Amino acid sequence: MSISTRVTSRQTALTLGLALGLGTALPAIAAETSTPPGEHTLKSDQLVSLIAQNQEKLAEDFNGFLKQVAERNHEDTAVTSAIEQHLAGETLEGDDFVNIYRLLGVYNRLQYGDDVEALLKEMVAMPTFKVGEKPQHENPEIARFGELIKSKAEEFGLTFRNVDNRIFEVELKGTGDDVFGILTHGDVVPAGEEGWTLEDGTHLNPFDMTLIDGKLYGRGTEDDKGSIAAALYAMKSLKENDVPVKRTIRLMIETTEETGGEGFEYYKAKNTLPEYNIVLDSGYPAITAENGFGTIDARFPLTRAGSDDTAKDGLPAITDFKGGLATNQIPERSVATLHASDAEGAKALSSKLKTLSTRYVDTHGKDFSVANEVKGEDVIITVTGKSAHSSSPADGINPVTRLAGLLATSDIDFQDNAYEDAVHYLNDNYGLDYHGKLLGVAYSHDFMGPLKVTPTYLEREDAALRVAVNVRAPAGDKSPEELSKTIQDKLSAYAKEQGMDMALNVEIRDWMLRDPSGAWLKTLLNIFGDTTGMDAKPRSSAGSTTAKLLPNAINFGPSMPGETYTGHTSGEFKRVDNLMLDIQMFTEMMARIGNQDSLD
Repeated sequence: MSISTRVTSRQTALTLGLALGLGTALPAIAAETSTPPGEHTLKSDQLVSLIAQNQEKLAEDFNGFLKQVAERNHEDTAVTSAIEQHLAGETLEGDDFVNIYRLLGVYNRLQYGDDVEALLKEMVAMPTFKVGEKPQHENPEIARFGELIKSKAEEFGLTFRNVDNRIFEVELKGTGDDVFGILTHGDVVPAGEEGWTLEDGTHLNPFDMTLIDGKLYGRGTEDDKGSIAAALYAMKSLKENDVPVKRTIRLMIETTEETGGEGFEYYKAKNTLPEYNIVLDSGYPAITAENGFGTIDARFPLTRAGSDDTAKDGLPAITDFKGGLATNQIPERSVATLHASDAEGAKALSSKLKTLSTRYVDTHGKDFSVANEVKGEDVIITVTGKSAHSSSPADGINPVTRLAGLLATSDIDFQDNAYEDAVHYLNDNYGLDYHGKLLGVAYSHDFMGPLKVTPTYLEREDAALRVAVNVRAPAGDKSPEELSKTIQDKLSAYAKEQGMDMALNVEIRDWMLRDPSGAWLKTLLNIFGDTTGMDAKPRSSAGSTTAKLLPNAINFGPSMPGETYTGHTSGEFKRVDNLMLDIQMFTEMMARIGNQDSLD
């Protein structure tokens, strides 16, 4: 443990103060100035040591914990001075203020870590994804989730408000009029009826959280239910330890983030938003820029000739092509059905495809698999890749584009129908690239990175085959509207040239590029850097969150730099050690920003 050497006039009085048990409540007034914390604040190596010291036998309350810390680390005069002032009921300022609430974060993770895991397990058991066309505010799982949040808020002594099942609002009241907002979401993307199978063959139910090798597997563990559980217990800690906050802390839990954010738009129209906001839906240390989010939506009519389940003139037909559960998720597998004129034709088609598949896999990376089986006159062909969040296509292996590429580049003469059109549309305009090079729209931003264009979803909808392509657009020379029109014009020209019947709609929302300055951002960076020992500089994200809809909004967690984001994947997990860091950092963040003199 590194030792600070600052000497204070109160050092000699510490032992007496601790022995007499002076001061049993937090000070009535606490403040953090806008001056950045100095060299005498607790750093990562010290925090790790404190956690190890108190892991086995934790004091019954925070003051008892502080006494233990002072006794075991009496050489660290910076920390012992802060503890002495706190126990004496004195006003805390500067580094002393930071150290006390950094220690509260440590105590909170040690005290309530298991409870946070248990609450997360309850949340994961509620499949809060959108079902069909029913709006989320009518989804019974959303209502159940709201009741769980309400029960915890009331148990913790916090104020709860249900805004028509669109937003669940939890508040810790401050002494002043200011409010700072914390936004996250309780809805999730679908997980697939077949469940998840890990690389070692372990089969999991995505809605029954499972601990394996320090990882909590389950849909929503990383995106975003882990953040909700950690934030609620951070608020509980401040409440039960009588931490005086100047600003009201308002936790807003959205219910439609994964499907467009209409719930937050509803809330925004009826409520005044906090002037400053933190979003717990992206990454650390702090995300100050986000790509624009959009969809290239193509629909191929299934009503025209050649789209039924027949094989005419001896030609096989693609009669089905599926891939994806949501437009913002790269799926694990994609499946097509090929119909032959008879059973013998199906066997011959299957044999030919096996040869073509081996060649295609060898030529394109050998990191995915192709299987096919004959069922009567049909050949079912399945490409298995690797699922990923659509904002991180490099982390996945897209089976949609690989299946389309295999069929489009084969020398098999398929019937001209909507599915065949979709296969060529995908291969000609996207291929295995995900930067828009084939479309001729690729570009990059120095801070935000490159454009990402990723086919994610194919499914029959009404009388058409819907093919959705996810777009993550950084700031560029063109506005989102101009980029949308460029893509619309290029693809419309392509469809006309190919004689394809294709309805097309391209919509890209604005990106977010915030000025990376301000006292509250400096606080977030200081918390992350000191707690983890990692580099603490603002980052950009290809993800798209509701931060765009909030004034002065910055994302703070929960994904750690350098680690693969698992949200939206078939095998989503939250590392237990990272969840504990969330509890620790969220607690300190609420105490400090809740009391900071100015956030400007």
